[in-house]
Amino acid sequence: MIITAAQNPKIKYIRRLAQRNFREKERKLVVEGVRLVEEALQSGWRTESFVYTYEAVQNERGSRLLELAQRKCAQTYQVTAHIMSQLSDTETPQGVLAVLWQPDYVLADVLPGQPPLVVVVDGVQDPGNLGTIVRSADAAGASGVLLLKGTVDIYNPKTIRATMGSLFHLPVVKAEDVDGALAYLASAGVTLIVGDPVLGEPIFKANLKVPVAIMVGNEGAGPRADLDRFKHVKVNIPMPGRAESLNVAMATSIMLYEAVRQRT
Repeated sequence: MIITAAQNPKIKYIRRLAQRNFREKERKLVVEGVRLVEEALQSGWRTESFVYTYEAVQNERGSRLLELAQRKCAQTYQVTAHIMSQLSDTETPQGVLAVLWQPDYVLADVLPGQPPLVVVVDGVQDPGNLGTIVRSADAAGASGVLLLKGTVDIYNPKTIRATMGSLFHLPVVKAEDVDGALAYLASAGVTLIVGDPVLGEPIFKANLKVPVAIMVGNEGAGPRADLDRFKHVKVNIPMPGRAESLNVAMATSIMLYEAVRQRT
């Protein structure tokens, strides 16, 4: 059966998942587009449903997606192109989307590395920046990403797209209890590396071979004021040119790759 009505209960439910409060209540998220859905279905994340248009599964790649969704015991729904356009967050839908359950990560999940390399994100509000930070963390082999309260939702559709599938490669953990999360890292022997363009020493002088958590914050506000309660090292990125500052995602990438350089 093909779903053609916008008032279909399943369609209404998926549309409501565009709201952060509803996503958090239901513990679900929506992923759309061929590449991201592929990454999602090939990961260990639980898939609740797979939605597709007839046209999207007429090629080999699309038909494989449908078969994979069916093998994962996901509910599958064929919809019209018009309905898909109502569900999509993009201007040119690719005709496939998946509804997934959010994973039940805990703080310990970000520390499996030897030694751990964690990224702590504090108050970054731009979805594209957060997605790029997760992607860079994945590329650098980070053990996980920790999102402190006040950071944009990792399951925002724009954030998910910006991760380019890296969301499914490493744990991204949300921490509502900021003090508890930072105290946990300290108790695990993780050194907090805090980006501070004014008071920090050059990142190249910091020892990043030990267990570290690179903490980045809102571009305007900078690091939180109450960090003195936690052992940390302030660092900056030397900028001999005339630029006043760096995009937070770019700065995170530079610090991550300094860790990669030191550890290689």
